[in-house]
Amino acid sequence: QLQLVESGGGLVQPGGSLKLSCAASASGFTPDYYVIGWFRQASGKEREGVSCVSTSGGSTNYANSVKGRFTISRDNAKNTVYLQMNSLKPEDTAVYYCAAFLAWSGSDWCDVISPYDYWGQGTQVTVSS
Repeated sequence: QLQLVESGGGLVQPGGSLKLSCAASASGFTPDYYVIGWFRQASGKEREGVSCVSTSGGSTNYANSVKGRFTISRDNAKNTVYLQMNSLKPEDTAVYYCAAFLAWSGSDWCDVISPYDYWGQGTQVTVSS
């Protein structure tokens, strides 16, 4: 079982930056056995996969809409995954969720298409002047 808690959302002006955090706690397999992804859902729109990071942290993927502006990273010692968001645009406004599925420790693979089994409660990001 894995619990995920997001933080770091808020209101920011266009062109600004925010850093989201996803703190993981687990019973059974430790968090470094889980692929972690960030997803977002804007009001009235379908959920979108934003980014993911492999269990080792060595492999990442990004949606085309955020490539070059967002950076995902993980600190397995702190059981935390981060999403650094720069050059934010109004269209980035959404509730951001981190999610996870069990893989194996040390893998170098992730995607946002696989079924994610564990989800956080979400954090609101609003980009507006």
